[in-house]
Amino acid sequence: MKLLSIAVPCYNSSAYMRKCIDSLLPGGEDVEIIIVNDGSKDNTADIAEEYRELFPGIVKVVNKENGGHGSAVNTGIDNADGLFFKVVDSDDWVSQSAYDRILDTLRELIKDGKTVDMFISNFVYEKDGEKRKKVMNYHHALPQNRIFTWKDIRHFRVGQYILMHSVIYRTKLLQECGLRLPEHTFYVDNIFVFNPLPHVKTMYYLDVNFYRYFIGRQDQSVNEQVMIGRIDQQIKVNKLMLDYYVAEKQRIIANGKVRRYMLNYLDIITTVSSVLLIRSGLPENLEKKKELWQYIKEKDIWVWKHLRFGILGSAMNLPGKVGRRITVDGYKICRRIFHFN
Repeated sequence: MKLLSIAVPCYNSSAYMRKCIDSLLPGGEDVEIIIVNDGSKDNTADIAEEYRELFPGIVKVVNKENGGHGSAVNTGIDNADGLFFKVVDSDDWVSQSAYDRILDTLRELIKDGKTVDMFISNFVYEKDGEKRKKVMNYHHALPQNRIFTWKDIRHFRVGQYILMHSVIYRTKLLQECGLRLPEHTFYVDNIFVFNPLPHVKTMYYLDVNFYRYFIGRQDQSVNEQVMIGRIDQQIKVNKLMLDYYVAEKQRIIANGKVRRYMLNYLDIITTVSSVLLIRSGLPENLEKKKELWQYIKEKDIWVWKHLRFGILGSAMNLPGKVGRRITVDGYKICRRIFHFN
């Protein structure tokens, strides 16, 4: 059995996937790299096959019909033989020194007969054209260099939350909790992180800048105009996360810190949905914003109250054009501070 499975979802990725895969190969025989070719129309499949032939003990290739990012991640999980599972998108890459330390730490855990459900490290926003890189770390929220549980977690700062880039899950946990991401849907990385959380018991945080998250392509899913154009998919993911929270509520509320973290995550996602709907300036999108908040209210009144009357929910629902302008100005400030999209 491999130590770590890394799924690399690829769709028309020929222009940049080599940088990603080359950064993963130094993991050696302890790592399997699962290149999932999601129905690409360029020569992604040829490049993937080239790596499989050169590194048959490391690289596995799965060719499938196009189903979107979530479908490719599902395929990665289905084909994973490693004890742990990581997703690295084909336009991103990893830092060599941090990679070595993570693998060494995972080896030590296994050698001592221990394991963890979720392994966390830092990621870096590699924003095109910016020399100063924003690092997302968890110094103040998580204990370092030891196994810990939810009761040991401290307060997460605003804008400081765990993304797909930060996390390595125990493979069997993902399989046993039945995680399946929706097909032909963007922004499902939030579901990938969110849904397993009630099943997570043990964690480990290593303070290394491992994942390099590239932002800069005009067609990238996190580009603001692209997100506005795909706002219905953002709303779909938002609702799916809410539905899951409500369905798993009894399991979630049994652990106060899980409940608090998942509610805060919902708060962030709902804020993103709301501000993009406002930012578009389209009357039909303002109606969609009202509908989203009504959906939350009808689904769970307590969750609605928590989100609606919190700081972010209040800011998203300021009345009139002036209120919407204030909301957008606040969003612009946050974007400059946290360097997203």
